[in-house]
Amino acid sequence: MPAEIHRPIKRKDWENLWSVSAAFAEEPVDQHPLHLHSSSIQRKDESENPRSEERREQVLEDTRKKLTSTTKAAPPIEANKLWLGQEFPNQPQRPAFPKRTPEIKKPPHSDDNNDKYRLKSQADNTVTCQPKKHIVFLKTHKTASSTILNILYRYGESHNLTFALPLNMHSQLFYPAFFAAHFVEGVRTRSVKEFHVLCNHMRFSSQEVRKVMPKDTFYFSILRNPVVMMESLFVYYKAIPAFRAVKSLEEFLIQGGRSYNASVPNNHYARNILTFDFGLDNTAPENDTELDRRSAEVITAMERDFPLILISEYFDESLVLLKHALCWSLDDVSSFRLNSRSERSRRPLSAETADRVKEWNSLDWRLYQHFNTTFWKRIDSTLGRTELQQEVELLRAKRRNLEQMCLREGGAVDPAQVQDSSLKPFQYGAAVIQGYNLRLALNNDTRQLCQRLITPELQYTSALYTKQFPQLAAARAAAAKKIAASRNTATHRAVKRNIETNVHTAMLNNTSHNNTNKAIVDEHSSHILANSVVHNERQNYFDAKKQHKEIKRNT
Repeated sequence: MPAEIHRPIKRKDWENLWSVSAAFAEEPVDQHPLHLHSSSIQRKDESENPRSEERREQVLEDTRKKLTSTTKAAPPIEANKLWLGQEFPNQPQRPAFPKRTPEIKKPPHSDDNNDKYRLKSQADNTVTCQPKKHIVFLKTHKTASSTILNILYRYGESHNLTFALPLNMHSQLFYPAFFAAHFVEGVRTRSVKEFHVLCNHMRFSSQEVRKVMPKDTFYFSILRNPVVMMESLFVYYKAIPAFRAVKSLEEFLIQGGRSYNASVPNNHYARNILTFDFGLDNTAPENDTELDRRSAEVITAMERDFPLILISEYFDESLVLLKHALCWSLDDVSSFRLNSRSERSRRPLSAETADRVKEWNSLDWRLYQHFNTTFWKRIDSTLGRTELQQEVELLRAKRRNLEQMCLREGGAVDPAQVQDSSLKPFQYGAAVIQGYNLRLALNNDTRQLCQRLITPELQYTSALYTKQFPQLAAARAAAAKKIAASRNTATHRAVKRNIETNVHTAMLNNTSHNNTNKAIVDEHSSHILANSVVHNERQNYFDAKKQHKEIKRNT
């Protein structure tokens, strides 16, 4: 797999940049039916001292009051370094979606009242609502965000919504640089009058996002337990400088992150990556007091910009909550797990390693603790646990029906077993990212629905760009062909030159060899001739001596 490469960049040069970072596939985590209570995720030192929790809540409340008292939103805190990435070579092929998408026939809706557009209040009064179409999803790393991206892509495509796609047909919005409005295709040229959905990888900047999206836009994101996320990050980004020098995550943590340097490109993946993705300062606090203050600031900033934060450990519960927040149906949020890792590339962490991860990613751990609690509070105040469980069961039943209808093996398979090369997920690092095979003999409408359910992120993003900007996509395709042709011509010429050079060298070597052989032959012939002369002279001497003896005897 090619290593992920980023080059340093200055903030003042962003205006002139027209390249974007490579794509990172994400993976959902296993779904657990049991609820995660806040008491089960408390740090050991805080469980022994209840006053620490009270102090944290007080600091958080003070920070909220301080923020709400100001008229202007605080700008995001910049990290030490910002980098732009480069595209990965050999990206998977884009599936050939039709330019004009026919209306997708969805599976029949359930007769249960839970599957209708509605929003329930705490008093159990049903209130009708309008489905939200202006949406910003902050796609975080290794949090099952690719599955949610697929949900948004399918909903937007079937409802003819316009996506705020990365410039120049790239897959990310210049991550890890702070997001800027001109990173979106169509902003500078003003070729797009209205954007509905912004959901590709970016480092969040509230002020810049609001330049692109309407005022009534709904913002949401998703978090994952930093312990299991750190294990996934280590496997996926093993080539970054912070992880490259160690053999295991345990070794990295035992050494106290000695190989970590925040100023080195790509090392932002190694520490508090969630805080970083939200556009906030992810440097580690020096002490508990600083941790309380910084985590309160981060939580307050996230609450200000994102009214909904999902939890990937409870993915189905999160989809039900998202369905109600967006006023969508269960069919709209039905999905398959995309970019999931094969079990053979996973490894559990010990309790001691888990504690070290929490301490190393102290800011992310605080975020997860807080928003995991608010997640369940929101469910209790809007749905209730009983209705939540009913809708979760309906959602899982719909997923099983889709699996039986669409998938040949009934589930995910290793990438080597994916039959359609255009649907193979991008592989990176040591992780084995699984894909799917469609059943044979599907009718056109069903096949289109099923194909969209299993299309990986890179291919789907490229297909939407081609559909939304056909002329730009055609121009880029023509330019790519010219580049490929010139490369082929250059390669052919280079090969021809190499052949001619090799032939000339061979001829020279052959001539030299022949000359050497000729010299050897001439020398050998001379030697034979000399021997022949000596032999003749000796023979003449012996003959003369014999003749002399014979004459003497006769006399």
